[in-house]
Amino acid sequence: MKNILIINGHQYYPVAAEGKLTQNIINFLEDFCKERGFEVKSTQIDKQYIIKDELEKFAWADAIILQYPVYWMGVPWITKKYIDEIFSYGKDKVTYVDDGRSRKDPSKKYGSGGLMQGKHYMLSLTYNCPLSEFDNKEGFFEGLSVDQANISVHKTFQFCGAQQLETYSIHNVFKGDLDLGQELQRLGKILEKNFS
Repeated sequence: MKNILIINGHQYYPVAAEGKLTQNIINFLEDFCKERGFEVKSTQIDKQYIIKDELEKFAWADAIILQYPVYWMGVPWITKKYIDEIFSYGKDKVTYVDDGRSRKDPSKKYGSGGLMQGKHYMLSLTYNCPLSEFDNKEGFFEGLSVDQANISVHKTFQFCGAQQLETYSIHNVFKGDLDLGQELQRLGKILEKNFS
């Protein structure tokens, strides 16, 4: 992997979601990749984008890192719009050809028609929810892991043939005692695993 696309999926809301934490994470991701000799391109979804340019970035990228705050148990709506547009307009070009099934060959399964084979993706997430709510049958997510709670984004990339890298998530972001330095150190360790 040498070409990394970093996508900032933050959506601005005054007071509750100004984007400072996401921008700190994006800066760290960009610095980490550049310091290790990767070529880096980026997109900040809420600053507008051109679909054609994004498709070119997806074609160029060996790996895509999608950083977003989890809003109401999913991606911000502008990030969902981006996903819908880019993955749909990428049909027959960069994301997928069809759903993979074939009337002539029943061994071809749903979700095998992607064009992103050989590419990787990584989710980087910010949550107000504490980590203790995941992987906990008594927790809010009823035993789901962080990855299982974000299954729709994972399956979108996987439908197109991309392979998952380890997910990073930061929790309790509104609690007030967040140690950003420690969190970025932890992110660095995951990046080392994912991109070494």
